[in-house]
Amino acid sequence: MTEQSAGQTYPCNTCGAQLEFKPGSSALTCPYCGTHQQIELKRRRVVDRDWASLASKPRRPRSEVPANLFVCTQCGAHTESDTWSDVCQFCDAPVVADEFNPDLVPPEGVLPFQVDRAAARERLREWVRSRWFAPNRFKHVDEAESLKSTYLPHWTWDADTRSRYTGQRGEHYYVEDSNGNRSRRTRWHLARGTVSRSFDDVVVPATNHVSHAYLEKLGEDWPTGQALAYQPEFLSGHHTQRYDIEPEQGLGHAKERMARVIERDVRRDIGGDEQRVHSIDTSYSNIKYKLLLLPVWLVVYLFGGKSWQVLVSGQTGRVTGERPWSAWKIAFAVVIGLVVAAVAVYFIVLSDSSGGSPTTGGGVGGY
Repeated sequence: MTEQSAGQTYPCNTCGAQLEFKPGSSALTCPYCGTHQQIELKRRRVVDRDWASLASKPRRPRSEVPANLFVCTQCGAHTESDTWSDVCQFCDAPVVADEFNPDLVPPEGVLPFQVDRAAARERLREWVRSRWFAPNRFKHVDEAESLKSTYLPHWTWDADTRSRYTGQRGEHYYVEDSNGNRSRRTRWHLARGTVSRSFDDVVVPATNHVSHAYLEKLGEDWPTGQALAYQPEFLSGHHTQRYDIEPEQGLGHAKERMARVIERDVRRDIGGDEQRVHSIDTSYSNIKYKLLLLPVWLVVYLFGGKSWQVLVSGQTGRVTGERPWSAWKIAFAVVIGLVVAAVAVYFIVLSDSSGGSPTTGGGVGGY
């Protein structure tokens, strides 16, 4: 099933082509004649929504929501896509959804691209060069034409938490035996208490199309406080993936991340030299959420019959991703290491054998 969407269009006043958002600016630009058009930014603030209101609202699962059927205003072609923005497969003109299905959570904000294609490629090139023991063919990944600017959906979560815990506090002490040798021992005491923490903008991926491990590495740099209110102009000329992780799942992932922080708080509250945590019971209140679109340059390449992903942050240029290893380079490095170690041992033994017996001689007495 598909939903037809005429799509937002931004025709160039000079040549009639479709304008695209230019990374690092607040303008649309024509890829053919270079015409610029400033985006009139919305004054609306990016706000967090009440989770209780969404949780009680009936809606179809995201898997049952039909894909978009974009109608290209430049060539008239129909493009079916499970995205909120794409490019026409026939003329490469940008297409952006003009409305959102009511069963989907619409994006609240967007972090526009700051890193353009040339800068992303340079960051990718630097990253590739720094990968030790990579196959020679891997060195050409930075030349890949598949470098694609993509807005990926992420959930952000706020919550006030109160956690009751039980555990033990360990305090070290030392004992000395009859020979004067000291050994460390630990005296354990029961501990219980309560810790509280407020979380703001815990970011979790809302898509399964990209490795979560790598997205979380990029997520350490996301300046979510700088997000702008959603405007379709920022999507023009870039791909935008619809979310496929429901908000309920997103909240579960966010609670897992919160739990790691709460455990550190508990250990700090227990104190002592060591801690044992037996149980943590956390209650959540004032839960809020929003859906943000975050910019990523995405490279997918084939190597050794397998698909590999590399991500470049469209905000900071930070690179993370998968890389292959060269078995023969690793083997060669091991052999060289063994040779160097053997040579070092040889000279140590030689030095010991030549200088191990001191030379003795007589002296002339003064008296």
